[in-house]
Amino acid sequence: MASPADEPTPPEVVPEQVAGELSDLTPEELRNTIIYAQELLQFHDETASPVEPGPDEEILRATERDGYTEVVKRAACASGCEDCPHGPYLYHVKEESRPEGGTKVRWTFVGALSEAE
Repeated sequence: MASPADEPTPPEVVPEQVAGELSDLTPEELRNTIIYAQELLQFHDETASPVEPGPDEEILRATERDGYTEVVKRAACASGCEDCPHGPYLYHVKEESRPEGGTKVRWTFVGALSEAE
């Protein structure tokens, strides 16, 4: 079981009350909440974002652009690295159709950003 110190930090745009209530939910309640949130997005004619952070990554910003999502994130590397986390880095993320059907999320690295960006 993870310790409270390992609990993820919610993005600044998530209201404190919502973040607090989410952190108190069980894994099953969280899964059901995700399903409900996705249904609400569809109700509002939105699609779920293809942007999901990987292990040891922190998404700082995700902005929808025409044809792609602009993502700024930080990432941790090997344990014991004194410079972690690294970044921020800019990526363009888009869903591409696959010849055999379905889609694939493609992350294109654009470059490193300064902390001010």
